[in-house]
Amino acid sequence: MTKEIMGVNEVANYLNIKKQTVYRLLQDKKLPALKIGGQWKVKKDHLDKMFDEMLNEKLKEING
Repeated sequence: MTKEIMGVNEVANYLNIKKQTVYRLLQDKKLPALKIGGQWKVKKDHLDKMFDEMLNEKLKEING
């Protein structure tokens, strides 16, 4: 079961990417996150919404 609020390791596992990639995306402000007590926290719902929006844009490009 995936937690509602995830840390860097959980985000990396959820998106099936490396932790370093998650840190780079956070640094580039490409992931919706907050730094709390020195640790990055991401809401799963925000990741899902962002992913869906990006996927819909790609589908629009493909379908013209």
